[in-house]
Amino acid sequence: MLIKSEQRCIEPRCAARYGLDEPLLVCRSCGDLLEIRTEIACSSAQLRELWQRRRASNDARDRSGVWRFRETLPFDERASPVTLFEGNTPLYDAPRAARHCGLDRLWLKHQGGNPTGSFKDTGMTVAVTQAVRLGAQTVICASTGNTAASLAAYAARADLRCAILVPRGQISHAKLVQSLDYGAAVLEIEGDFDRCMRLIRELANEPSVYVVNSINPFRLEGQKTTAFELLEQLDWEAPDHVVVPGGNLGNGSALGKGFFEMFELGLIEKLPRISIAQAEGAAPLVHFLSAWPPPPTLTPVAHPATLATAIKIGAPVSWKKAARVVQQTGGRAVAVSETEIAEAKAVIGRDGIGCEPASATAVAGIKKLVAQGFISPGERVVAVLTGHLLKDADYAMRYHTGALFDAGRYRNAPQRVEACAATILDLLAN
Repeated sequence: MLIKSEQRCIEPRCAARYGLDEPLLVCRSCGDLLEIRTEIACSSAQLRELWQRRRASNDARDRSGVWRFRETLPFDERASPVTLFEGNTPLYDAPRAARHCGLDRLWLKHQGGNPTGSFKDTGMTVAVTQAVRLGAQTVICASTGNTAASLAAYAARADLRCAILVPRGQISHAKLVQSLDYGAAVLEIEGDFDRCMRLIRELANEPSVYVVNSINPFRLEGQKTTAFELLEQLDWEAPDHVVVPGGNLGNGSALGKGFFEMFELGLIEKLPRISIAQAEGAAPLVHFLSAWPPPPTLTPVAHPATLATAIKIGAPVSWKKAARVVQQTGGRAVAVSETEIAEAKAVIGRDGIGCEPASATAVAGIKKLVAQGFISPGERVVAVLTGHLLKDADYAMRYHTGALFDAGRYRNAPQRVEACAATILDLLAN
C-alpha cells in the first residue's frame, strides 16, 4: 500500500525533499521545519475495513492505537516498532463540562489514558522507532515533564541511552519521577523551557544524538493518528470543532495533519475547525494570529508565565505548522486566564474525568469561544485532554483547599469531623 514516503520542507518556496534515513531536524536549504509526506495506494473503504479488523487482533502492532494505522506511517511492513501499546484512548461524553461551556454536548478525547499518562506517547513510539532505524546511541529532549516521561519510557523499551533537559524547579515532581524511574539521565538547567530548547538545537549537531522534541517530524507522524482514532470513534463523521491546548504547538500541528490526510483520502467529507487555546501568560500564537497587519514571524514571549506548566512555553518550535492548521481549517487561537483554566479543570473533574491543568485550557478555550459566538451551542465539539490528573495532583489539591486562589466555584476541601456516626450522618444530610 505504501508508494513513497519522504521528508519535505514546509516552506513552499523551498520544498526541498529528503530521504527517511537522513537524520535532519530542519531543512538544510532554508532552515525551516520538515514534515513527512506519505502516499497510499488504497481506497478509503479498504482502509476503514482494515483498521476496524485490526481492533480484534492480538498482533503487537495492532494493539497499538498508533501502529494500527501503519499504512499512514513512514515505515514498511518489516518495521519492528518500539511500542507500549499506546493510543486507543477514551472519548468521553461530558455533560457538566458542556453546561459549563454553554454547549448542548461536549466530547473529551482523553490522551491521559496513554501508558505514561499523556499524548506524548503516540508520537514517541514513532520517534524512538526511527531512532533505532537510524542507529542512534542516545535519544534526548527538552521537556516541561510529559515529553521527558514518555521518552524515558520508550528509550528504556528500546535499550537506548536517554538524556532529559528540564528547567530546574519548574516541572511537577510527578512527571520528573517518571523519568527517574525509567532510568533516564535528568539534567536540570537554570532557566526556562525555551533555554533548554536552545541547548537541544546545539546538541542536535552531534551525530550520535537523536532529538525527539516536536521539531522532529516523526514525532508528529505518531501524534496525527489521534485524529484517525477520534474519527473512528465518531463513525467517521468529523466534528464541527476540535480544540487543543497550545504549548510547543506540536499537538495541534499533528492533529491538523491527521485530519488533512483523512480528508484527502476521502475518509471524511469535511474538515473540523481546529482551534488552539493558550494560557494568557504564554500565548505567542494568539498574539501572532490576532495581529494586523500580519507579522512576518511569531514574536516569542520573553518570560512565559502560567501554572499550567506543560504549556509554559514562550517560543514554540511548531508555531508555523500550527498557524497553518488554524488558518486553513478556519479555527481560532484563544487565550484564557489562570482562573478560567482552574475552573475548567475542576468542572471536568465533576464529570468523573481527571486531567492536568494544561488539558483544561482546551475546555476553558471552548467556553470563551462559545461566549464569542464562534462556536454555536448545538455544534459537535471535541476538546483534547493532553494529560492525566495525577501528572500534577498538587495543583488540584491547592485549588480545592484554597491555596491556589482565594475563591473557586468548584472547590471541594476536605472536612475535619468528629469520629462519630451520628455526626457524619448529620453532615451528609445538610
